[in-house]
Amino acid sequence: MRGYEADLPVMVPVLSRGKHRNPRRGACFMELASYLAGERWSDHPACTHPLLAALARDVNDYTSDAARGRLAGLIPSVIGLTGDDLHIDARVALVCARIAPGRQQVLAVSVLVCERVLGDLDGRPAGWLAASSQAALAHVPDAARWARDFTRDLPIAPRAFRQRAAPFTVHSAAEGIAQACIPRPDEMLCDLLIAAISECAACVARDAGPGARSSTSVAVAARGPADAAVAP
Repeated sequence: MRGYEADLPVMVPVLSRGKHRNPRRGACFMELASYLAGERWSDHPACTHPLLAALARDVNDYTSDAARGRLAGLIPSVIGLTGDDLHIDARVALVCARIAPGRQQVLAVSVLVCERVLGDLDGRPAGWLAASSQAALAHVPDAARWARDFTRDLPIAPRAFRQRAAPFTVHSAAEGIAQACIPRPDEMLCDLLIAAISECAACVARDAGPGARSSTSVAVAARGPADAAVAP
């Protein structure tokens, strides 16, 4: 899933792992976003949704030194992607849980919890899942069965989901890719971030109304009918 890369200005700090006191010492993904947005130097800038920013920091840190520079072209696409809608948290966490390998029980629980949060927000019937979630759970039937039992009577408060469950999900997804014995983990981390940017952009555009961030519609259309609802 591509299409969010952009050319950066020359003479910007070089991407590197961790937090940096100033641009002369380097920059992580979100510090460079704060720089480009004209904000105070920070890895927690106001210009990007906190959950998307958390994922970007993890992807930055888990990506190898050789591949990290390729992330730089994505930085302009996260500037301005923010909002208070809980749909953003749920959809970003959900796409991460669907994509990432490893930690099957954790991510299966995350898929079901995110779907329940979205179901409550959108008034869906209890137990309904998007087609992509059904497919993700079908790949891990034992973990999915365990997760359904675990979450059956699990209370989900919106505030707790935003502050704890969603951040844990995106971190687990990025860490799972980094630690899994898979080919091309750097590419998969980049694709994870691109998918999260797409979900966040779609939510922001929907809240802003027709015409907002027109590039979003192209990226979302390219994904196809991934979120058609199906009964479990």
